[in-house]
Amino acid sequence: MRYTFNLKTLLLAALVAVPFTFGNLNAQEAAPAAAPAAAEAEPEAGPVDDYLELVESSGAEFAPAFDFFTVSMLWTVIAAAMVFIMHLGFATLEVGLTQSKNTVNILFKNSFIIAIGIVSYALIGFNTHYPGDFNGWLSIGAPIGDLNADGGDGWGYGGLALAMTGYGDFIFQAMFAATAATIVSGAVAERIKLPAFMIFATLLVGLAYPIVGSWHWGGGWMGGLNGGNGFKDFAGSAVVHAFGGFAALACVILLGARKGKYTKDGIKPILGHSMPLAAVGVFLLFFGWFGFNGGSVLSAAPGPLGLVFTTTALAACTGALGAILVSWIVLKKPDLSMTLNGFLAGLVGITANADIVSPSGAMMIGLIAGIIVVFSVLFFDKIRIDDPVGAISVHGVCGVWGILAAAIFEVVGEGDEKQFFLGGQLLGVLAVGLAAFVFSFVVFLILKLTIGVRVSDEEEHEGLDVAEHGAPAYHIQ
Repeated sequence: MRYTFNLKTLLLAALVAVPFTFGNLNAQEAAPAAAPAAAEAEPEAGPVDDYLELVESSGAEFAPAFDFFTVSMLWTVIAAAMVFIMHLGFATLEVGLTQSKNTVNILFKNSFIIAIGIVSYALIGFNTHYPGDFNGWLSIGAPIGDLNADGGDGWGYGGLALAMTGYGDFIFQAMFAATAATIVSGAVAERIKLPAFMIFATLLVGLAYPIVGSWHWGGGWMGGLNGGNGFKDFAGSAVVHAFGGFAALACVILLGARKGKYTKDGIKPILGHSMPLAAVGVFLLFFGWFGFNGGSVLSAAPGPLGLVFTTTALAACTGALGAILVSWIVLKKPDLSMTLNGFLAGLVGITANADIVSPSGAMMIGLIAGIIVVFSVLFFDKIRIDDPVGAISVHGVCGVWGILAAAIFEVVGEGDEKQFFLGGQLLGVLAVGLAAFVFSFVVFLILKLTIGVRVSDEEEHEGLDVAEHGAPAYHIQ
């Protein structure tokens, strides 16, 4: 009987809360706001009256929707944990697609990234990312304080549009913060000095990412794009993925290619040492992306949540199919690395628009992303931009595609007006890409001219595991 009672409570609370939630929902674009006055209405009499009176007497506000708030908060922290697992996916993918002699170095970099990412986000990033009222361009924030100042169990933090506590919001967003530097890690793998990378990663995730992110999710100048409808980037095709991709491009240009990759006779492939590890990494990323996109609903509202999960899965799978088809035609053999990057390309492409496209639109977005990523990887190789894992193509190029796709595949209801347009979307993603590229180029150039960014030829040949860490990853007797 206890289980039945709680289930009825949850259903009633959800029915009361969901109409208000749908009216205010705008994914990560939503900002903390007062809950709708209608939510203050007395609940209808029913079998849960005693429970509601108990909640009201405890001081919790908006008691009819209290269970919805609790479920939403629970989903938020689960989604944050899923995004955390993505960092293991990035590390495993990067290890698999590179040489075994650099495995320890890659795992060390990815361990440092998540550690510095979360700490720096607490010290400066969160309140820079979400500064409140500011000039729309820059406001450096202070460390987080008591994010449960409203009690931590009511609607005081964000209302129905942001159904979570302050700490829930922080930890979910913190898991995103380190992703940009992780993208760069793959692109510069196998030849970068560890101290230079650590300094660069700290500045990128602690300063550049939250500043650029504040332009969109923090209520900055991008809110004026698309005729005042705002820049559409649901979960970060631009402000996470394209940002990381263009930062990686700047670093790779200054760093140069791995020795022996480009010769007078053409391109010499440097094969990764473990395709099983690479595949495990991609499937971990696929799994985590349900938290990445699903958590960006910012509540447990069932309609948007189901749609986002579906469009995310469909785009990933058609991305893989597109990459399989094109790589088989172009390369004459079915290529696993292209297939894996096809999954990721579809996921990056749908990240900007997962809540506003139909299932068929999601499949087209993913399919086109999978095709794009193959040609993009081949193009960067042709111009001698050495990216061992295809990060620039997957995150940078397909991130741009995802932003534009939001305008192309937006579903407009009967009698409604289109909200997002190619011009506004293009301006927004170009601003993000340019900011990431310029910041990274300047910082990386300073590092290059001072402490240096590239290991010696001897260290590169020996492998960074021994040269930088004094220990190989594998000890086989």
